Amino acid sequence: MRRLVAFLPLAALLALVALFGGWSIWRSAEVTPEAMVGKPIPALTVARLAGGGPVNLRAAARGPALVNFYASWCAPCAEEAPTLLALKAEGVKIIGVAYKDRPDLAAGFLTRLGNPYAENLADPEGRVGLEFGVTGPPETYAIDAQGVIRAKRVGAIDAATADELVAAAER
Repeated sequence: MRRLVAFLPLAALLALVALFGGWSIWRSAEVTPEAMVGKPIPALTVARLAGGGPVNLRAAARGPALVNFYASWCAPCAEEAPTLLALKAEGVKIIGVAYKDRPDLAAGFLTRLGNPYAENLADPEGRVGLEFGVTGPPETYAIDAQGVIRAKRVGAIDAATADELVAAAER
């Protein structure tokens, strides 16, 4: 009996691993990160980062354009800042959405690293990100002239992935 009791913590640990491991496998089968690719951009009204009137996201992001979800607390977002600034210099329209971030911190982030966005929007609760299927910043979506999401990039973009996104938006 004492041997059985000695193995109970191990059995409990294995049960938890099986439970959570199985849940993540089931969840990954249900969640597809590219679920919005090929669909119209969500029809949402979003607050501007600096205040002022709300913005119709579908109208603001009508492409070709990129929609970039970022946050001040996100290290890869800081890494991709020079690439986004280079795209802005080339005339690419980029809509920025501060994802699960305080507007004042997001504004400071843009002041420090540069502001590549044609429109700066706030999503402090992550509701806009939820509609897009964002799993975490940075994520960038390519929007075509009809307002359809043509590509999605999870993680920081570099020059090569930026070119791919812009090409997808211009198709």
